[in-house]
Amino acid sequence: MGANLKEVRLRIASVKSTTQITKAMKMVSAAKLRRATDRIVQIRPYSNQLNKVLQNIAANLGEEMNSSFATQRPIQKALIVLITSDKGLCGGFNSNSVKLVKSLLNEKYADLATKGKVDLLTVGKKGYDAFKSSKVKINNDFGNLFSHLSFEDASQAATYIMYAFEKQEYDVVDVVYGQFKNAGTQIPTVEQFLPIKSIQAEANTSKLKSDYMFEPSQEKILNDLVPKILKTQFFRYLLDSNASEHGARMTAMDKATENANELLKSLNIMYNRARQAAITTELTEIVSGAAALSNE
Repeated sequence: MGANLKEVRLRIASVKSTTQITKAMKMVSAAKLRRATDRIVQIRPYSNQLNKVLQNIAANLGEEMNSSFATQRPIQKALIVLITSDKGLCGGFNSNSVKLVKSLLNEKYADLATKGKVDLLTVGKKGYDAFKSSKVKINNDFGNLFSHLSFEDASQAATYIMYAFEKQEYDVVDVVYGQFKNAGTQIPTVEQFLPIKSIQAEANTSKLKSDYMFEPSQEKILNDLVPKILKTQFFRYLLDSNASEHGARMTAMDKATENANELLKSLNIMYNRARQAAITTELTEIVSGAAALSNE
């Protein structure tokens, strides 16, 4: 019985230590989430407005819209950009994005994947770890963007992807990331980054048509505007994922703390019952011994 009590005491101490860790991680994630939320909330209106400007220009120009980033080609090689976190303990945030990539490889790009015509660019250590043993070719040159998340670093990654598409190394680029809705909800999302779908989708929308006079030339404006919008869009993917990571981790640590507290209650009840049983046994032995002595 003494050994059993000692074991329960050790388990209680272990759970208490775990609870302190999960509480601390929840507080850290909550603080990081506030900053990450501020950043994504600030960039979304800017990103959306840039897209509207581009859609208006595209609607006005129609087929005259000349941009290498809007060129539709037969898909012979694809690039999937997987954005995950560098660290774990954030619920299903990373695993959901990994599952989405596997779904793309097994369904949408199944034929290309069997021919080795699908590459993977990973941002975040967990995405790289999930596929490093697979047959898919992985580019991890931009895997540490979250160590210092900035527009400049995001622009370098976006520029690399845009240049590869422009040189026809890839015919389509999809981005898989966790879209941030709120602290408790992160939506695994796949969006086509290149070629630009919004230009083609909105080009025939008559309500967007307007008369434009381009100053400087149409070509110069598009050459400046389209890359800027793409870089902003890619940065938004990273900010969405960053906020989603901290929201998922905060939620996961909150749930872990609740579970630890429930386990602690059960262990305390178990300990008290074992202790009461031990005391009862000792009293019974004392009474039995006293009774034996009195009978003598």
